[in-house]
Amino acid sequence: MAHVAEWKKDELIYLTNMIIDNPVVGIVNIENIPAKQMADMRKNLQGVVSFRVAKITLIKLALENSNKSKEGIAEMASKLPGKQCALVAGDMNAFRLYAEMERTITPSPARGGDTAPQDIVVEKGETSFKPGPIVGEFGKAGIPAAIEKGKVVIKKTSTVCKEGDVISRDLANMLTKLEIFPMKVGLNLLTAYEDGTVFEPKMLHIDEDAYRGDIATAASHAFNLAMFAAITTPITVEPLVQKAVREAMNLSINAGIPTKENMPMLLAKAYMEMLALASNAGDGLDDELRDKLSNAPAPAAPAADSGGADSTDDSPPEEEEEEGATEEEAMAGLGALFG
Repeated sequence: MAHVAEWKKDELIYLTNMIIDNPVVGIVNIENIPAKQMADMRKNLQGVVSFRVAKITLIKLALENSNKSKEGIAEMASKLPGKQCALVAGDMNAFRLYAEMERTITPSPARGGDTAPQDIVVEKGETSFKPGPIVGEFGKAGIPAAIEKGKVVIKKTSTVCKEGDVISRDLANMLTKLEIFPMKVGLNLLTAYEDGTVFEPKMLHIDEDAYRGDIATAASHAFNLAMFAAITTPITVEPLVQKAVREAMNLSINAGIPTKENMPMLLAKAYMEMLALASNAGDGLDDELRDKLSNAPAPAAPAADSGGADSTDDSPPEEEEEEGATEEEAMAGLGALFG
C-alpha cells in the first residue's frame, strides 16, 4: 500500500471541513493569474469567503467525502479544470458568491501568445513617446505611426487584433507601452453548490440594476392595483382612507349634505350659484346685490361640484319661466336665503 504523506491527510481534512461547515461552496479557476494580483485578490476576500488553493485530486476527494453531509455536491468534481484551481466557501448564497468572484476581475496586460478576448483597437492621435526607434517598433507591431512636429503620432484608428486571434509578442509589448490592457484576470467561478443544487456560472449571472428596476416596477403596479381594488395593507391603508375622505367630501358637497367639515365649501358654492342666478334678475336687483355683482369675480363652479350652475351661461332663465316662477318670487327666495 502506497504511503500517503501526512500533509495530504491534513489538507484533505481541512478541505472536507471547509465544505461541510459552509452553506455555499464554489470552485474557481486561478490559471494565468500573476502572483501579485493573486495576493491582492486573496487579501480583498479576507472576511468575505474562505479561499484555499489545493491540488485537484485533493479537492475531488474532499467533495466525495462531503457528499453524505451535502447530497449531490460530488457532482462538482466533474467541473474541476485540468490545471490550477481553488476552493471557495462562505456564509452567503450562490448568487452573492458569483458576484464576489466577478469583483476580482481586473484588466491585465497582454502577453505574447494570449488569445484576444475581443477586438483590440488602437485609436489615432499623439503619443507620449519621443521620436526614435519606437516608430519602427510600432510598424513591426502593425500599428501605423509617424513623426509629426517632433512627436510620435498614430496615423489612424485601426483594429490590430481580432477577437480570437493570437496576440504576437511585438504587439503585446506595444499595447503595454500604450497602457492598453485587453486581457482580464480574476477568479473565474466554474461551479457553485447551495442547498442541494449545483449551479453553472450562467445561472448565477444577474444584472442587479435591471433586477432592482423590475422589483420597483412590480411594487408600483401592485400598489396601484391595491388602491384601485381597495385592498387594505399596511402600505395602502393610509392613502385609501385619504381617498375615501376626499370622495365623501365631494359627495356631500354635490348632494348638499351639510357637515361640520364641508360647511365653508357649501356656503361658497351656494354664494356662487346665487350670484349666477342674480346676474339674470335684471332690474329686480336691490342695491346690495347689484354692488356684490359689480365687485364679484367671474362666477365659477367649485372644483368639487360636478353638477353646479354654469357661470358662463348667458341664455335667458327659461327654466324659471317654464316653472311659472315670477321675478318677485325669485327675489323673495334670495332674500330668505341671505337675509
